[in-house]
Amino acid sequence: MNVQAYIILCITTLIWGGNSVAGKLAVGHVSPMMLTGMRWVIACSVLLAFAAPQVRRDWPVIRKNWALLLGYGLVGFTGFNAFLYSALQFTSAINCVIEQAGIPMVIFVVNFLLFRTKVSPAQIAGFTLTLFGVALTASHGDLTTLLTLDLNQGDALMMAAVLVYAAYTVALRFKPEIHWKSLIAISAFGALLSSIPLVGWEIATDRMIWPDMTGWVIVAYAGLLPSLVSQILYVRGVELIGPNRAGLFINTIPIFGMVLSILLIGEALQTFHIIAMGLVLGGIAVAERGRPKDPA
Repeated sequence: MNVQAYIILCITTLIWGGNSVAGKLAVGHVSPMMLTGMRWVIACSVLLAFAAPQVRRDWPVIRKNWALLLGYGLVGFTGFNAFLYSALQFTSAINCVIEQAGIPMVIFVVNFLLFRTKVSPAQIAGFTLTLFGVALTASHGDLTTLLTLDLNQGDALMMAAVLVYAAYTVALRFKPEIHWKSLIAISAFGALLSSIPLVGWEIATDRMIWPDMTGWVIVAYAGLLPSLVSQILYVRGVELIGPNRAGLFINTIPIFGMVLSILLIGEALQTFHIIAMGLVLGGIAVAERGRPKDPA
């Protein structure tokens, strides 16, 4: 069971790591908002059949909480991916996957500030290391640029993506008790609705790039694998070994993303990337090992 779970969860995070690489490969083949919108057209089309029974069963609860559920799609699905794909127009995929590792740190800070979640000294130390790793990546190895707020536009957009996804994750504590398929389906529909104005903005500002053959392959990948397959696999992984152990595999996303960026895109691995990755993963490990124990 453990081996099966490990394989499933590694495939899951490999797919998620590939999302940033796909966004980088999309540059010049499909515009960011068009990619975001078409991704959710595909996902919703599949979910229409895949999750229909659960949505019908949960409909009374969905109707009472429709604004929140659609909001999850707006913020966590459309917002995050719109910022991510836009960031990749200006910065490397390696930078983006390392910067994504800052999401747990932001979640930790927000939960502490808003809900006074317990915090240990080891967690503070661990997330401080992670912060330095993300800052080193965002500044391209020169932390002095942060003092003048002279960030690459892409890295600044990626920081916004990190904040958006952290907000989405924290807000999930308020989700109603419905089947996970219903949650994904309604959130994906919210993502589709909220992506329409963004595509309209691209068209109005003459920035829209209709997908070419390469673009359609990327759209299909984003719509099927990160949006659907990885979600299903992650749920199965959690069922096999529990959420705490399964959650640790999310920390492998930067590793897979970095390897894929080098192999598929040919991006150069810089010394600051290696140092930053060590800080990020080391910080997460320290924070996990030193987290307050759940009461029995």
